[in-house]
Amino acid sequence: MAVVFDKPHALTDAPLHYCPGCTHGIVHRLVAEVIDELGIEGRTIGIAPVGCSVMAYNYFNCDVIEAAHGRAPAVATGVKRSDPENHVVFTYQGDGDLASIGMAETVHAAARNENITVIFINNAIYGMTGGQMAPTSLPGQVTQTSPYGRDTNHCGFPIKVCEMLSNLDGPEYLERVTVNNVKNVRAAKKAIKKAFQNQLDGKGFSLVEVVSTCPTNWGMTPEAALKWVEEKMIPYYPLGVYKDRSAEKEAE
Repeated sequence: MAVVFDKPHALTDAPLHYCPGCTHGIVHRLVAEVIDELGIEGRTIGIAPVGCSVMAYNYFNCDVIEAAHGRAPAVATGVKRSDPENHVVFTYQGDGDLASIGMAETVHAAARNENITVIFINNAIYGMTGGQMAPTSLPGQVTQTSPYGRDTNHCGFPIKVCEMLSNLDGPEYLERVTVNNVKNVRAAKKAIKKAFQNQLDGKGFSLVEVVSTCPTNWGMTPEAALKWVEEKMIPYYPLGVYKDRSAEKEAE
C-alpha cells in the first residue's frame, strides 16, 4: 500500500496544546518536514520564546532553547556564531513577541544579515496572554484591549514586518505566506525550505512570515477564522516575496 502521509520524524508524538483551528500545528509540521527532507535534525537548534510557541520544545525532536520574551533572534545569533558550520538555527515567534518587545532584536539581526532562519507567526493578536491588541492587529479589529476596535488615531497603524525589513540592506530572504488552504500550505512549505536552505548555503538572514489564525481570541469558529484570513488579513498583509537577494543577482 502506498504511503500517502507519514508523520515527520522531526516532530514528536506529544499532543499539541494549541486551540482547535489554530494553524500553529500546520506550521510545526511543515518545519519538521523540511528538517527531515534536508537531513539536519541532529544539527538543528530551535529557539522558542514566550508566547503560544513557548512549549515548542515538546514538539520538535531537535534541541530547543527557551528564550526570554522577544529575545529569540539574539539567542539564535549567539548559538549560530558559536559553531556556525555545525549548527542550523531557527526561531519560531509570534507577532506579539517578534514585532513588539522583540522588534529591536529582529531588526538588528536582519540588518547584520545573521545566518539564521526566522519563522514568524502573524495572527494579529496576543494569543497566550488573553487576546490583547498586538502590533499587527488590523485597523478596527476588536481585541481585549481595543473593545471598540483598533483606533489608528490613538494606537497607530499595524506594523508590516516584511515590508519594513525589506528596506534594510542586510536580509537575504523575506516572504509572507499563509496556510489557509492546500495550495497555500504547499507554498508555505516551499518558502520555509528555502529559508533553511539559505542558511545551509551561508546566505544569511531569512524570515518567513505566516499569516495565521487565532479562533479562540478572535471569537470565531475555526472555519470562520480561515475565512477571516482570506477576507481581512491577506488584503492587509499581501502574500509574496518581499526580498530575495539571490533571485535579484540572477536577474541582473
